[in-house]
Amino acid sequence: MPSSFNQVLNNMKNQDILCVKNYDAGASITEAYTDFEHLEKETQVVSRSYNTSGNKKDYTRGNASLEASIEASVIGNSHIDWQSRDLLPDLRGRRAIYSRAGDSMTGVFNIEKFIQLWSNSSLRRSAGPEWLPCL
Repeated sequence: MPSSFNQVLNNMKNQDILCVKNYDAGASITEAYTDFEHLEKETQVVSRSYNTSGNKKDYTRGNASLEASIEASVIGNSHIDWQSRDLLPDLRGRRAIYSRAGDSMTGVFNIEKFIQLWSNSSLRRSAGPEWLPCL
């Protein structure tokens, strides 16, 4: 093999990236590990959508949700990010962001995180809680 091939292989950076989006809940979660020497992780993601209507213009999506349970042991870099946004665009075509958070870490560390994002149930206009749960 040419020496340039070995140089390229030795300079490759490790990365493990997972991005999950639930459009019915207006939620997304990103889990990314880069430049790591050691990575042991167990991630479980549950995405639910409960739209009982067949009408695509019906934005009363019910109780859609996105949940992630993350456990990891890392030597390297990690970035965990999530956001929850409105399903309906405003007059300019933009969607309001209800919440957004991110954790970026470098070094030797363990992560245990549970993220639970639900749709804005006040869109249903029915009996039940009219709030977006916060963690």
